[in-house]
Amino acid sequence: MNRLLIVVNVLGKMVLVFGLTMLVPFGLALWTDDGAHFVFGESIVITLGSGLVMWLATRRYQRELQTRDGFLLVVMVWSGLPAFAMLPLLLYLPELNLSMAYFEAVSGLTATGGTVLSGLDALPPSINLWRGEIVWLGGMGLIVLAVAILPLLGVGGRQLLNAEIPGPMKENKLTPRIAETAKGLWSIYASLTLVCVFAYKWAGMDWFDAVMHAFTTLGLGGFSSHDASYAYWDSPLIESVAMVFMLIAGINFATHFLVWRAKSFTPYRYDSEVSWYVMILFLSCTGLAFYLWLTGVYSEPLIALRYAAFNIVSVATTTGYSNTDYNLWPIFVPLWMLFLSGFCTSSGSTGGGIKMIRARILYQQVYREIITIMHPNAVMPAKLGRSVLASRVILAVLVFLFVYTASIVLMMLLLTLSGLDVITAFSAAVACINNLGPGLGEIGPATTYASLTDFQTWICSFAMLLGRLEFFTVLAIFTPAFWRK
Repeated sequence: MNRLLIVVNVLGKMVLVFGLTMLVPFGLALWTDDGAHFVFGESIVITLGSGLVMWLATRRYQRELQTRDGFLLVVMVWSGLPAFAMLPLLLYLPELNLSMAYFEAVSGLTATGGTVLSGLDALPPSINLWRGEIVWLGGMGLIVLAVAILPLLGVGGRQLLNAEIPGPMKENKLTPRIAETAKGLWSIYASLTLVCVFAYKWAGMDWFDAVMHAFTTLGLGGFSSHDASYAYWDSPLIESVAMVFMLIAGINFATHFLVWRAKSFTPYRYDSEVSWYVMILFLSCTGLAFYLWLTGVYSEPLIALRYAAFNIVSVATTTGYSNTDYNLWPIFVPLWMLFLSGFCTSSGSTGGGIKMIRARILYQQVYREIITIMHPNAVMPAKLGRSVLASRVILAVLVFLFVYTASIVLMMLLLTLSGLDVITAFSAAVACINNLGPGLGEIGPATTYASLTDFQTWICSFAMLLGRLEFFTVLAIFTPAFWRK
């Protein structure tokens, strides 16, 4: 019980900080008089009041967090903050029920980008900005943000970053102090977002759309302020800007940080994921563009390349934008895109899936097993770059892949049992666990998740949280050993 109260105390402080982020759309609502300032005012009062109550009620339980406290806090933050993030949507849109509003908030904070909303063009700008802002906050991770500011509140944060940052090699440090690391990552993230805003404005967006879509591009969250997504502009230039920044956001932000600190692009060359990431995306874009042209979907190779490249990069980086309904393409293409979403982004990026680093380790292990079968006495250490991988890392990746696969199968079976067709159920499970957003069938890029039942919506919400926290952070708190003293 004491552990829970200690975590609730820190959670209260984080809820207070989260409530302050609502001031941005609240200010926009007041400035533009878009009619949503009352709902943001109420949401701010409820959020700040709840955070204050949690903090004051547990203030005598303050102490340095232990490792298990960090895992519990991560789960409570990612499952609890959507309850506050959904308030403006729930208060402004009476047609939304609790499950739909919570789904939308989870989708934003986990940088998934699946939506239950339609009529986005008619929504108040402040509501759309809030949707974009929660993607941006969730993209790098609210926990990393909290690590940067928790020292000011008297709480350490090393164990929080270990629980939150994706990837199998979490112990690497960029700076001696964890707060400096978090601030460095956020500085790069914020700087790239600002550059993206100006790039979108230069390409033809207005200032509001440029900010909104910069938030969701760097966060790889895919929310848009238009139902048609990027088809609204029908602009190859805007799509090119989006692809550049989606590709950047799919690379490890630690590598971006090292590039900035070294004032050199050399760290990209030594990053074990970047070359594979670029190569696989290049081959997929050119190969599938050729296939779409060959099958007559597009009459011109350059047109095929435009639509193939944008949608493949968007899905592979788990962003979820679209400039056409790829649900209508030959089924091989969207299935390949879903496959890419499972592993294409780098660890330490804002993307989802198992990450490229794990895919490379798995590939090496398969190759080692094949060689060992033919040459039983051969000694072939698994390497990543110049480093030899420890057996525990390889084992952890294999276990992760098993849990990842089992989770997709279980979610698909539950969704099928509840009445969804196989294609929709499978793509929903993959899209939510990979934090991709749109899938196929009923939840394709031209539709939304609004057709799902409440049960199906809750399953998808849980899948998004499970994928965002990479399974073990969530599963750990359900084991008896976690709660033993």
